[in-house]
Parts: sequence; structure tokens; C-alpha cells
Amino acid sequence: MVGVVLFNMGGPDSLSAIRPFLYNLFSDHDIIRFPKAIQKPLAFFLSFLRAKKTRHYYEIMGGKSPQREQTQAQAQALQKALGEGYKVVVALRYWHPLTEEALRALLEYPIERIVLLPLYPQYSRTTTGSSFNEFDRVFRRLVKGGKNFNLTTLKGQEKSYFYPSSIPVHRINCYYNHPTYIRAMVENIRENLPNWQEFFFLFTAHSLPMSIIREGDPYQRQTEETVRLIMEHFPGVGYALGYQSKVGPTKWLEPFTQDLLEKLIDSGVKKIALVPVSFTCEHSETLYELDYLYGNMARERGVELIRIPTLKTHPLYIQVLKELVLHAISSCEKIKGIS
Repeated sequence: MVGVVLFNMGGPDSLSAIRPFLYNLFSDHDIIRFPKAIQKPLAFFLSFLRAKKTRHYYEIMGGKSPQREQTQAQAQALQKALGEGYKVVVALRYWHPLTEEALRALLEYPIERIVLLPLYPQYSRTTTGSSFNEFDRVFRRLVKGGKNFNLTTLKGQEKSYFYPSSIPVHRINCYYNHPTYIRAMVENIRENLPNWQEFFFLFTAHSLPMSIIREGDPYQRQTEETVRLIMEHFPGVGYALGYQSKVGPTKWLEPFTQDLLEKLIDSGVKKIALVPVSFTCEHSETLYELDYLYGNMARERGVELIRIPTLKTHPLYIQVLKELVLHAISSCEKIKGIS
């Protein structure tokens, strides 16, 4: 049996989960590189400060992030598409089900190989890289050594399997330019914007600290290429790419989506399509920032702003995930450094 691990960021599933979610995020050395000796104390302090402000976002969103439910729906759709012989589980980076929970659930089955599949089309060390690093840590702790792995299932029944340290694990780094992914994005826009010729397309992606980009992170380049490939299907339409969700005083990837939106409105553009390009399901960055903040800004200025929904379980997106898994299995490339 092939195990498939779907990675996503995760989000608080209640107002009380906001602070521990933020603590987990700020504790991640792949995102915020504080000296390791003080990372967790600083994460505790920052999560305390940030939770007060962030609570307002989630109150507007109904008290929680929908990311867990939507990611699980993606997993169920992929499970159906792959059929027998595969087991798909969800591993969220900063809230439940966490990576260890996902791997333990997966190892209730006689898994012969594992495919790591991020729900981030563009690679960044802060997203896909961080998820892979966490998986590696958990995998080594639970599986490496070729010993019997004992666990108690959710039903309380104990199972035991033998997992050799050489179990093949395949990682899918990115798919920002995959033809089926581009088709999914194009069709999603067309389905939600039949009169697309009348609109200016404002693409938006999560920003990153410039220090990470300068270290060679490919996220910006891959995001720009995704946008370019999408726009090949919309000739004559004006477009721009902005970045959102900056946190802290350091320099982040620009131009910012809000600044671009304000400039477009000031220049007299009356119809704008807001297209999330690095998000594959909804969370605070789309529901609060795009729908609430930017939506209100546009309405107050008399501008028609149509926000294109994220892909979620769009049939073509599930299709590309299936294609990626099948290709990974056929390539049989084992992760280096785990066995």
C-alpha cells in the first residue's frame, strides 16, 4: 500500500487555539530564525502579543479557520481518485492533525512506500521545506531502525508492523508550472468570471521576508512563472502580481497587494478580479484580508471587486494531485538522508 501525506499550514479550529497555533508557527526555525536557545521563549512572547490582534480576524471568520475541513475534503477527493492501494492522510504544520498524528495514522496500514505531497504549488523553505523537515524528524523517530512499530489505533486495538529503515519516501517539491495545475487555475477563473475580458486581474500571493529570497528561495520566481503561464490563456487582459500578509518590521517581498489595489482604484479601474495564486484553500489570508479588508475598500470606492475562490476540490486540481502521486511512484526516487 502507498501512503500519501498531504501537507498544509493549518489554522486554529477555535478561538482558544489561536495562541498555541501561533506559538507553533513562531517556534518554526524554517520561518523565523531566532537563535535556537531563545526561539521558544520568544515564540511564547510573540504568540501572546499576536493572539490578541489575530482573534479579531477569526471572530469575523466565524471563530475558526476552515483550512482543516477543506484540506480533509481535498484528501478525501484524492483518496477517491487514487482508489484502492493508497491511503491519504493530512499533516498540518502548526495545528491538528500535526505531522506526527498523520504519520501514526498512516502507519496503522501496511505501508510499502510514502509520497509527500504539499498543497503549496510553489516551493519555499518556509512552507514545503518546513513541512518536509518536520516529516523527516518524525519519520526518523518513529520508523528508522527497522524495528517493530507498535501503536494503539483510534479504536484502542494494538497493531504491530515491521517498517524497515529503507522504506521508500518520495517528495514532490513543487508543481507551479504543471500543465494540469495551470489548466485548473485557468478554468477556475473562467468558471467564476464569465465576463473576464472586462476585468483587470490582480494576482495575490503570500509575501516572504526578503532575507529568505536573497538566500536563493525560488518562491518569487516560481510564483511569477505561474502567473505568466495563466495569463497566456487571457490575451489582452491587464494584470499585476502583489504580495500580502507581511508581519514585522523587516523588508518583505513587494509590491504589496493592498498598495497595488489602491493604485488601480486611484487610476480609475472599475472592475478588478482578485486571484489568489499561492493558496489552494481558504484561510485568514483570503477570508479576512482579501474578502473583508480589500472587499470593503473596493466597495467604499465604488469598484467591482470579484475574488476568485481558491481551488479546494476543483476536479482539475484533484487530477493534478493524482498525476503527481502516480508520477512519483513511477520515478521511485527515495529521499536522501532518511534511510
